[in-house]
Amino acid sequence: MPIAPDRDPAPAVSRALRILSALEASEGVPMTLSELARAVGIAKSSAANLCASLEEGGMIERDARGFRLGRRTAELGGAFAMQFNQVREFFAICSASAELHREVVQIAMLDGTDMLYLARHEGRAPHRLGTPLGSRLPAAQSATGRAVLSTMDDADVAELLSDGAFASVTDRSVPSLSALLPLLAETRERGYAIDESSSFAGITGVAVPLPPWNPSDPPLAMGAALGADDADGERVARVGGALLAAAALLTNPLASRSA
Repeated sequence: MPIAPDRDPAPAVSRALRILSALEASEGVPMTLSELARAVGIAKSSAANLCASLEEGGMIERDARGFRLGRRTAELGGAFAMQFNQVREFFAICSASAELHREVVQIAMLDGTDMLYLARHEGRAPHRLGTPLGSRLPAAQSATGRAVLSTMDDADVAELLSDGAFASVTDRSVPSLSALLPLLAETRERGYAIDESSSFAGITGVAVPLPPWNPSDPPLAMGAALGADDADGERVARVGGALLAAAALLTNPLASRSA
């Protein structure tokens, strides 16, 4: 007998995933068993059984305040990022770069209308800027997002981004598609994208798209986070040039042979 379209074939798995999503949304604040049961919409006894299994597997952990995500989730996130050749080679290339070795440099992927941050080279700068791993920023507002969007036709960008994709993040966020498209044109001409405090106040982002190694790879970008006070035109140009050089090294060496 075929399964009804609206029937969940694995309700326990779906509920466990909702528990993990609720803990993700809590942003590190532990949640009690009662809070998790309400968030998922299940009985407290069912939540207790699911949490016990998730805890045994290292997916969640608990302290006196409640449950939070476990270190196994970080291991899985790292394993996901390391599937991509660009991420595996990224750290060595940043460390070897005369310009980038001191900067906070990150790789992010396009996920819907957001950029999801996968990898981070800490650099040697005295301040730790940038976006935490696993965090998201709107593609329209971030330098990494604009770098990826610049590889698309304007019509495809318009189809991807809805009005909700332009929600204000800072007082310098781009408000609309008509304001974004000229910035993407500048990015294509210059080779790298610039975000002047439109995704984080006080931070200038500089980013370049990364060519995919495999057809199944998601759209990726590599970007540096600079303190806005120190991000004059000369420094932005130096970092942008270094990112372009690093991206060239992260290009599949077999791509030109198969073209």
